[in-house]
Amino acid sequence: MDEEHWIAAARRGDVEAFNHLVLRYQDLAYTVAYRITGDASAAADAAQDAFITAFRKLHQFRGDRFKPWLMRIVTNACYDELRRVKRRPADSLDSLYEISDAPDALLPAPDTPEILAQQAELSAAIQDCIRALPDDQRVIVVLSDIEEYAYGDIAEITALPLGTVKSRLSRARGRLRDCLRGIGELLPAEFRLIDDES
Repeated sequence: MDEEHWIAAARRGDVEAFNHLVLRYQDLAYTVAYRITGDASAAADAAQDAFITAFRKLHQFRGDRFKPWLMRIVTNACYDELRRVKRRPADSLDSLYEISDAPDALLPAPDTPEILAQQAELSAAIQDCIRALPDDQRVIVVLSDIEEYAYGDIAEITALPLGTVKSRLSRARGRLRDCLRGIGELLPAEFRLIDDES
């Protein structure tokens, strides 16, 4: 069966059909949520909440573009999770030493232990810079620069005008650029931002 048939069956209450949609999109939902929240547990919670919401609201789905509709629910679940965490921050000492198993498409495969260590440090620094962005900018930069959605799809997912998407992305990239200047020594030479000193 193709996606349209699974959606139609799920609308009729077929949980098994909806499970096929979950299996198809669970990795994407988790990855987007992880990049937005910066926390594996929060990402898992947001992705799970998003699928529950999607199942409950499947009757509201109008159209043939299920993926952007679902990603909108995922980003909304991430906003909810970020608000919840801000109300009740609860970091344990163990989480300071937790190593993420989230997929990282930012870096190529390592060649040596030294390169592996540098890449891990750079990846963590980039994630810290992304995490430091305001929530509304972080969502846009994750969808655009990490998940590679087109501006129109991002506007649809976030329910924002196209101009707002572009301006938030521009501001987010500016903040990321400023943040990455502070870690310039971690960046490979071809990516370092050089200030004119003349």
